Amino acid sequence: RFKEVSEAYEVLSDADKRKKYDRFGQYWKQSGESYPSSTGVDMGGFDFSQYGSFDDFINELLGRFGANGPAAGRNPYSNYRPNSGTPGNFGGFSDFGFQDGGTPGTQDSEAIISLSFAEAFNGVQKSLRVGQEIIDVRIPAGAKTGSKLRVRSKGVINPLSKQRGDLYLKVELKPHSFFQFDGDNLVCEVPITPDEATLGAVIDVPTPDGNVNVKLPPGVRSGQSLRLRGKGWPTPKGGKGDQFVKVAIAPPKNLSVQEQEYYEKIRAIRTYNPRSHLQGVHL
Repeated sequence: RFKEVSEAYEVLSDADKRKKYDRFGQYWKQSGESYPSSTGVDMGGFDFSQYGSFDDFINELLGRFGANGPAAGRNPYSNYRPNSGTPGNFGGFSDFGFQDGGTPGTQDSEAIISLSFAEAFNGVQKSLRVGQEIIDVRIPAGAKTGSKLRVRSKGVINPLSKQRGDLYLKVELKPHSFFQFDGDNLVCEVPITPDEATLGAVIDVPTPDGNVNVKLPPGVRSGQSLRLRGKGWPTPKGGKGDQFVKVAIAPPKNLSVQEQEYYEKIRAIRTYNPRSHLQGVHL
C-alpha cells in the first residue's frame, strides 16, 4: 500500500498529473503513448478520482486498514457517544464524554459522579452500570468537586484495537446547607444571642463528626470566627483541615414581658457606647 499512497500523493498534489490520471487512469505515466482512455480506473482497490485532496485519500486509507494512535491524525471517535440508558443507570452519572487515551489504540472515558456531603466526607463504595457491566468503585474520603478518580481498564473498548481504556470519574459534590468550603477548611455561621455575646457562653456547634461544645469568649463580635482544629475536610495525606465558626449576633424578634423589662433596665444603666468613635467623623 505504500506504493499506492506515494502515487496518490503524486497525482493529487499536482493539477496537471491529476488531469492525466482522469483521462488515462492507471496508465497516466505513459500518457504520451497510445493507451485507451480510462477515467477512474481502480488502482488495486483505490480509485483516486473520487478524492479531492491527498488528505481525503489518507483518511479513507486509514479507515480501511484500522490505523490508530498518533499516525492516524485526528481521533475518529471524538464524536462517539454510547447509549447511556436511563439516567439512573449511572447513579448520578451524566452521559459519557471522551478524551484520547494515554496509550495508543485505547480510548479513555470520563463520567461525572454526584456525591452527597456525607458520602464525600466519609468515603463511599458505589455500584455503577457501565454499558452492560456493573462495576464497584470505592470513592476515598475527602473527594471534592473537580476531583478525578481513575478506574483502570473500565473505559471504552476501541472498535479497531479492541483495547479498553480507563474510566475517569469526575466528582460533583452536592452543596450543603450549613457547611461551605475554603480549601480543605470548612466555614459555617452560627447565630448567638446578645447576652451570649456579652457575657460569653458555651454553645453547641455542628461539625462533620458530630456536635461539639464551643466556648464563646465574653465580648465576641458579629463576624468574628472561632477555629476548631482538625474538624475540617479530609486531606490526601490523611489529616483534616479546620472548621471556622463565624458568629452572628441575632437579637430576639419577640420578647416576653419579663425580657422586655430586663432590656429596659439594661438600657437605663448601660455605659458602653459602641458609636463613640463616630462623633468626630465629618466631611
